[in-house]
Amino acid sequence: MKNTTYTLLIAATFLFIGLRSNAQDYKMAAGLKFGGYENGISGKYFMDNKTAIEGLLGFRNSGLVVTGLYEIHREAFGVPALKFYYGFGGHIGSVGQGTYRTFNGNDRIYTKPQLLLGGDGVIGLEYIIPESPIAVSLDLNPRVELATGPYFDLGTGIRYKVYF
Repeated sequence: MKNTTYTLLIAATFLFIGLRSNAQDYKMAAGLKFGGYENGISGKYFMDNKTAIEGLLGFRNSGLVVTGLYEIHREAFGVPALKFYYGFGGHIGSVGQGTYRTFNGNDRIYTKPQLLLGGDGVIGLEYIIPESPIAVSLDLNPRVELATGPYFDLGTGIRYKVYF
């Protein structure tokens, strides 16, 4: 099921490539996120040229997590296609039984499904590939887990997005 979902998402990504061939900036984007605690689907909408909201639907060990982020974007290093962004938000979801590997090495073992609820931060760089509808971003995601904690954790992620 997981492989089928990713295959369909990748196919849809290539279908969108023809929709925008010479974009500099974008209003909306959809893509895939890999790394951190979840792999999944992301969607971003710019409210103006510097602020955006992003939603993530992440799949993890027998669980699902929904994350919402408010982000502020700025040009990085004088390169118009490179954006620095930072922001905050929250997540809610669940995780199945198993081992949850935390950033600080204090693994948590869940013997039954657990609710996940907490606050999230994001800081990263996004590169908009010139003459294409593709953006790639790399970010750090600090989070505070409240439902099964409280404890602090840090994840990383890479995103591939098609914008339109």
